[in-house]
Amino acid sequence: MRAWWLVAVWLAGAATAAEGQFKVLVAAIPNQYHHDYIPVAKPSFEAMARQHYLDLVWAWNASAFDQDLSQYQVIVLLNTPATELDPAQRARFQQYLRRGGGVVAVHKAFAIKRGDWDWYDRMIGRSFRTHPYLQTAMVEVVDRNFPATAGLPQRWLWSDEWYEYDPPYSDDLVTLMTVDESSYDPTLIWPGQVARGMGKQHPVAWYHHFEGGRVFATALGHQAEAYNDPRYLEHLYGGIYWAATGKGIAGEPAR
Repeated sequence: MRAWWLVAVWLAGAATAAEGQFKVLVAAIPNQYHHDYIPVAKPSFEAMARQHYLDLVWAWNASAFDQDLSQYQVIVLLNTPATELDPAQRARFQQYLRRGGGVVAVHKAFAIKRGDWDWYDRMIGRSFRTHPYLQTAMVEVVDRNFPATAGLPQRWLWSDEWYEYDPPYSDDLVTLMTVDESSYDPTLIWPGQVARGMGKQHPVAWYHHFEGGRVFATALGHQAEAYNDPRYLEHLYGGIYWAATGKGIAGEPAR
């Protein structure tokens, strides 16, 4: 009898242990220019979930937004703008954020035509304008008091599409990293298009609180190879951790 009791206790403990720190929905919907990263990113996110004890749900399409989103502490829009959602799904996503949810927007998640969904642009914090050819450049950490930048070098070399944006919608955005435009050619773009750069203050990652929720945004993440890079994965997980919990900023209470 005692043996059965011990087994029951062990099973109960195992069931409890199966629940991770928090639950993450990763929306990675393939699109024309962003799909080859998925076979690399998915196992990397699964390894991240094992390492950090998370419950991970991977979504290949928008049907995940038909469900109750309150089960997730954070939603990662991985190269997936929320303009992929239908009107009912958009309303559910807005409600999720307004009730205190967390959102991580990665690279292509920014790239919508201005006016497609004004609320979403304001949630991101800036409207996408254009980007030059993919190039190597120097990234600089300007705020280390945040989980997504705490472990990164002060300056580091990275290859990506360096997005340009219109002025921010709010002064509340906290810039975490910038790109040094002297280290690449911001005007190098396809014939018939124009890219001008953004000058000395060219942000590539930031965060803010928006309508009751938490939003972390990083413009890095175009290439599939990025999702095997430990620096980049540490950057992503730091943003996920903060968006899910509101924790990790020294001197600021979680919210």
